[in-house]
Amino acid sequence: MYENLIYEKKAGIGYVTINRPAAMNALSSALLDELLTVFNEAAGDDEVKAVILTGEGKAFVAGADISEMCNLTALEGKAMMAKGHKVMNCIESVGKPVIAAVNGFALGGGCELAMACDIRIASEKAKFGQPEVNLGIIPGFGGTQRLPRLVGTGMGKYLIMTAEMIGADEAYRIGLVEKVVPAEELIAAAEKVANMIMAKAPIAIAVAKSVINTGYNLDMLTASQLEIEALATPFGSEDRKEGMAAFLEKRPAKFNNK
Repeated sequence: MYENLIYEKKAGIGYVTINRPAAMNALSSALLDELLTVFNEAAGDDEVKAVILTGEGKAFVAGADISEMCNLTALEGKAMMAKGHKVMNCIESVGKPVIAAVNGFALGGGCELAMACDIRIASEKAKFGQPEVNLGIIPGFGGTQRLPRLVGTGMGKYLIMTAEMIGADEAYRIGLVEKVVPAEELIAAAEKVANMIMAKAPIAIAVAKSVINTGYNLDMLTASQLEIEALATPFGSEDRKEGMAAFLEKRPAKFNNK
């Protein structure tokens, strides 16, 4: 079904592997279309409780496909960037946890793709960067917005303006990734996190993700009200009844997440 990625499902996890190793998994227009399709598919699949996104070969994603972009007009370039934003926004808004297992180079659009995920786990071999200014452009798939929100305005400007490439340990230090593990343990580490989340109340997880994403850019008073209003959904669920009953009865909760 997919030409540029591999999609598999196992034990509640959807595995999306970007599979253009000869092009260092560069984000072509066709690949962006496939990513949009696969994440919409995962979003509507009750069997999928979490998604792990990774890359085949030496790269997670080494950037956008420059060979495809180099001859675009300004209007065509703008359309390409809009498509990239649509994909990143889709991943960010999927009502399920999305974990980036960053196996290698995550540069340009690859770094932006990782940042659109909820949690980033990096191999010790991973490299991150926003090198767009070397090409005479700026990050165009959300990098100018998500990077400063993750690492702070000063560090975000530094990485974008210098185009410096950083290793996994530095990415962890500045808050760009949540965990760094040996390369051979990467997928297992991502699966461990996915399984930890999947053991929790699924409605609460979906609502928490939505409230965090929406509230981040609001003032505290408005965001607090958002949290209060959003709490009604999980509070009225069977998951809440089961979770609180299990706590009082000193037993593991059995949520409706199978």
